[in-house]
Amino acid sequence: MKKSVVLTVISEDRPGIVETLSQTLADHDGNWIESSMLSMAGKFAGILRTDVPENQIEGLIADLAALESSGLQIVTEPCESIGKPEGAHQFYLELIGQDRPGIVRDITQALAKHHVNVEELSTECQDASMSGETLFVAQAHISIPADASLEALQDELEDLANELMVDIKLME
Repeated sequence: MKKSVVLTVISEDRPGIVETLSQTLADHDGNWIESSMLSMAGKFAGILRTDVPENQIEGLIADLAALESSGLQIVTEPCESIGKPEGAHQFYLELIGQDRPGIVRDITQALAKHHVNVEELSTECQDASMSGETLFVAQAHISIPADASLEALQDELEDLANELMVDIKLME
């Protein structure tokens, strides 16, 4: 029987990191299920879910820990695969506005108030084409519980958008 293991990885960025991870997984009959990895500020960071035969998990964790000597910091967490809450609605949230500290905090506080789960978040700052100011851009995949009021959430996000002077779009 196979079990899921989630790995988080960080190291100095260099060629061969993903190959090292994939080979270590293959050595333990692991199946690479899903991942998100990137290079940022000279660092490599990633998260990965793999399925591994139960009798291989201890060996995999030991071999991944041994990679620390090559500069890879890896946290492993065996887990159960859990589906999405029944009746939850999947939405895409997009935010664009002039950058300032606290935008992510303010938006996520509003989402948490409505028990919304942020499943994926991507942010970046970029120069505005005309003004040269710094724009903050965020995209998120969110899960809204079936019993949450979508109207109340949208109203709160609109009020917050006006207060922060940003554009927020919520799309199915």
